[in-house]
Amino acid sequence: MPIIKSAKKAARQAVKRTAHNGEIKRAIKAAVKTFKLNPTAENLSKAQSEYDKAAKKGLIKKNTASRRKANLAKIAKAAGTKPAAKKAMKAPAAKSVAKAPAKKAAPAKKPAAKKTATAKTAAKKPATKKTATAKK
Repeated sequence: MPIIKSAKKAARQAVKRTAHNGEIKRAIKAAVKTFKLNPTAENLSKAQSEYDKAAKKGLIKKNTASRRKANLAKIAKAAGTKPAAKKAMKAPAAKSVAKAPAKKAAPAKKPAAKKTATAKTAAKKPATKKTATAKK
């Protein structure tokens, strides 16, 4: 058993994380099992979605999820199931040129106030470079 307070907290967190990861893995297994028993486009989408969620949360690596999704797609293709088509986004209606809204003119900006030189900056002389002949 941990003795240090931070180690106790880490142990509690590990238990919670293990339980949460187990839930995600069970959801993946259930979705894949459902898909294999009934390979439909909807079940394929659900199974692939579970893999994406697990990869996003860091439970499995991105390439592992990709590989497993590809294997599911192969099974679907062999079963003659087509993947669900992505919903097409509606294109905005074309607007006629004559009805184009006129651009509003930006309001005129006030000129910035000029900064005046203070007594300190006016008194300073610009730095001059010393030449090699002056050092001798």
